[in-house]
Amino acid sequence: MTELTDRLALPLLHVAQSHKEMVHNEALMLIDLLLHGCVDGVAQDVPPAAATVGQCWIVGAAPIGDWAGQADRIAGMTEGGWRFVVPREGMRLWWSAGETTAEFRGGRWHQGEVCARRILIDSIPVVGAQQPAIAAPSGGTTRDDEARSAITAILSALRRHGLIAD
Repeated sequence: MTELTDRLALPLLHVAQSHKEMVHNEALMLIDLLLHGCVDGVAQDVPPAAATVGQCWIVGAAPIGDWAGQADRIAGMTEGGWRFVVPREGMRLWWSAGETTAEFRGGRWHQGEVCARRILIDSIPVVGAQQPAIAAPSGGTTRDDEARSAITAILSALRRHGLIAD
């Protein structure tokens, strides 16, 4: 049985092994598919008819054909045919067609989500943790409908963006 690395399951050479170049080349193929990974499709169940060497996809939940039995794996086309990689927690790949990332978290792929504690632009924090709800204006003896409408719209926008709670 071939020993594998702990993180990416790359095949390791062992002493007096014959055909070492095959094991080494397989490890290089997997590195080539995953290092700075980019996929052409996400959650795709049907293998593309005309894949070119170097293209990769994230296989969907109900794959068929050459991808049968490879749900949620990364499928990469090589000169030797399809290679499949089991995703690891936190693995992130660029999805070129969606112009976003796909990240494997909690046993499934998440597309286009950014998980952060805060966002900085030019070292200035612009978004931090969600703050408690702010009550909409109500009551009072003097009414200014225009100001109340503006405040309500601002609160709605902040809630839609998830910056304050409902």
